Amino acid sequence: MINFINFLFRWIAGNLSIPFWVVGHVHLTMNVYEDFTEVLSSFGMNVIVALGFFLEWKEHKKNKE
Repeated sequence: MINFINFLFRWIAGNLSIPFWVVGHVHLTMNVYEDFTEVLSSFGMNVIVALGFFLEWKEHKKNKE
């Protein structure tokens, strides 16, 4: 199960990071974050992408050695 979760985070980061950030930046320029749910959702998506990048970096570092 741990391997699946690791794969899931890496897949999300690899395939959805650009749409998350593009949509997020467009959303930030057009909206004011007044709702706690919007702030939490945005933060959560960025954490998932950052975690995926970290897991990919760890895998790359391990394979390089």
